[in-house]
Formats: sequence, C-alpha cells, structure tokens
Amino acid sequence: MAEHIPTRNANEIAKLKRAGEMSARILTEVAGFVRAGMTTAQVDAYAAELFAREKCGNAFHGYCGYPGHICISVNEVVVHGIGGDRVIQDGDIVSLDVGAIVDGWYGDNALTVPVGNVSESGRRLLAVTEEALYRGIAEAKQGNNLVDVCGAIEDYVKPFGFGIVRDYVGHGVGRRLHEEPPVPNFRPNDRMPHLKRGMILAIEPMITMGTYKVKVLDDKWTAVTRDGQPAAHFEHTVAVGSHGGEILTPRPRSALPEQLGITP
Repeated sequence: MAEHIPTRNANEIAKLKRAGEMSARILTEVAGFVRAGMTTAQVDAYAAELFAREKCGNAFHGYCGYPGHICISVNEVVVHGIGGDRVIQDGDIVSLDVGAIVDGWYGDNALTVPVGNVSESGRRLLAVTEEALYRGIAEAKQGNNLVDVCGAIEDYVKPFGFGIVRDYVGHGVGRRLHEEPPVPNFRPNDRMPHLKRGMILAIEPMITMGTYKVKVLDDKWTAVTRDGQPAAHFEHTVAVGSHGGEILTPRPRSALPEQLGITP
C-alpha cells in the first residue's frame, strides 16, 4: 500500500496548509454561528455565504451528488447530515464537517459543537472524541506505522466505554478529497503502511455513546447510530512529521477535555 501513498514536499505542504487554513476558518465561523432554534438548512446557507465570501472551492457540494455545502450532523447522526428543516434544540450536539479547495489543493476538518445545556455524558463524549484526535495526531510521525495512529485512538477511547465507528474512517488528502491511505480509528486486521515524512492524513475519530453500528437513511447520505444514541466527530488534516503530525487545519482546541479532567 505504501508505494501508492503520495508524499508531499515543503512547497506542496504549504499549499495544502493554505487550503487547510481556509477550511478551518470557515468551520470555526460556522461553529460560532450555530444556535438553538435555527434549522440545519440555515446553518448550511450560512456556510454557503462564507464559501462565496472567501471565493474558494467547496470540497463537498456536489461531491458524488452530495447536495449540502457542509455536513451538519445532529445528535444520532454520525456523518454526512444534510441541511434541512431539522431544528437545533438546546442540549443538542452538532457535528460540522467542512472541506475547502484552494488552488486545486484540499483541506478537510470537523468538530462537534455543544448547543446550550448539554448533558454531562454528552460533554464527556465530545471531550473524549476531541482528545482521541490529538492522541492520533501525536503518533503521525516518520518511522511509525499507521497502526500506531489507529491504535492510539482506540486505546484512548475504549476505557470510556464508547463505541468506535468502523464503517467510516479517515483518509489521505491532497489533490483529491479522498486519497490513500484509509485511516481507521481502531486497529484493523489488514497490513498497514509505514509512515513517511510528507504523507498527508485526515484523522477523524467518530465516536458514539452506544453501539458503533450505523445505518444510512433513505437519502443515501445521512449515517445514524443504530441505537439512536449520540455521536461526536473531530477531524484535522495533518502532514506526517519527525515528531508527530503537523496540523494543516489549525484552530483552537476546546477546553472540555481539561475541564472534565480527562487529559494527563
């Protein structure tokens, strides 16, 4: 597999970072816009305005027929939620996934927003998922195997009793939205490649309150937990480096993991 995974030079990584910074900026602005009482269609429309303002390409809109501008996934929706008439309620958690294209290069990132008075268990789910992302990023370094990234996420999440989604995984990013290699959030049975400096990974834990099993709704996009329990989703695009992944979609970390005491 490794021979099919692109490695990017410093100039290419700089271009990827510009795309990543754009996608992170739009994601951060959309996250700050989300409020109880608005519909997911209103959130999607706001994201469309931001893409128009920034004059950048949208990695998701029209991708394989996807109708939304970003993915907006509320509570039991794991990924690929489409903006519509669902009203966001106080206590909901809302996952937002944004991809931007700048000069032909892609950036991809996601986070989950707590809306209003989120339950303690919901806040804990968010905190664990976010921290798991950074545990994976720390292992995205030259000389490691990709399984080290996957295993770091699994090892961190499992003691909390949460489910780790298996049907959807991270991926490479570059000139296309999805490139090699797949990046599971668990140790797969397949042989995994060794990591080389300049490989680009979208690492994205998708963690559930209950079962890891999901189903896709009739719209052929919206993936929900089979037990109706909530899910959280955090993602960064990173470049494999000497001492860990270089984040190409920079944005502030939340204070939740520290507040809940789940970090070392």
